[in-house]
Amino acid sequence: MFTTQTAILLVFLSCCLNVVFLELLIKEAKGSGTIITFAQFLFIASEGFIATANFGREKRIIPLRSYGVLVLIFFTVSVINNYALNFSIPMPLHMVFKSGSLAANMILGIILLRRRYTLSKYLSVAIVSFGIFLCTYMSALQMEKNRVETAGKGATLLELSVGVTLLILSLLMSAGLGIFQESLYAKYGKVSREVMFYSHALSLPGFFLLSSDILRHAAIFSESKPIELFLLPISIPKMWLHLIGNLFTQYVCVRSVFFLTSQCQSLTVTLIVTLRKFVSLVISILYFQNPFTSYHWIGAVMVFFGTFLFSDVIGKVKERFSELGRKNEGELQNDNVSKKEL
Repeated sequence: MFTTQTAILLVFLSCCLNVVFLELLIKEAKGSGTIITFAQFLFIASEGFIATANFGREKRIIPLRSYGVLVLIFFTVSVINNYALNFSIPMPLHMVFKSGSLAANMILGIILLRRRYTLSKYLSVAIVSFGIFLCTYMSALQMEKNRVETAGKGATLLELSVGVTLLILSLLMSAGLGIFQESLYAKYGKVSREVMFYSHALSLPGFFLLSSDILRHAAIFSESKPIELFLLPISIPKMWLHLIGNLFTQYVCVRSVFFLTSQCQSLTVTLIVTLRKFVSLVISILYFQNPFTSYHWIGAVMVFFGTFLFSDVIGKVKERFSELGRKNEGELQNDNVSKKEL
């Protein structure tokens, strides 16, 4: 059985390892984003068919027709998000962009739902946006510097621009997906496991459009250096092992976060996930020696600080301590009353 402490440990361990396996794959085969996405969808759909759909015997709560828009957006976001890595997007920059999801949610909430927010929320979005801009700008300068040093052999600014555009599009579409999911949950209840299964399973036919790219990279994976498995008389190409590691760690990561959302307050989950992203960023920079200047660090810190500010972490912590103080005060008063009665 999971405990909260075990789930927190697994979030940091599995989610950080997941990023490591992803970067190993991207560095070996730059354009492998599509086959990685397909493998992730196939794995989650297969697991969901057994555990959630009970081999197709479990009755759906949300009608099939309601999944149309959801699947279209989800498939597009997932493919674009990993495909952006094909355009020389540094992994640290990719992580920083993904951390800007709260800001994207707020922007679409204002545009689509006419929501209004407090001044601190607007300030946090401004901080996150400037942090992402600073990281992107410094990555562009670093890329141009590398091209000069390598006599024009490095990635171009056009590549980076295309990749950044895809990441921005993915971020906004992901926020729209979240709003659409909210409407489904409000109407049919929080059936997140069902939505997770059907959004992945119903997206699988879309990969037929990308089958040539998937097959080409499957061949590249198969041609990679074979690695002998421990205590087994067989060997598996290195990149397939990395892909298996990516799939397994992603599954453990998602399940652990899912468990925490059912056991902990949203504040706790937000803190854990945000800290995990920061640790993943540090690992990517140190382990893979990705270029990351002091300005990149300033931008990254702004993004994470803006996320904390948006989540009102300080206010919620104060509120929590106030609740504990009132509870302790009440217990003390009850104890005094009991002593007087004695």
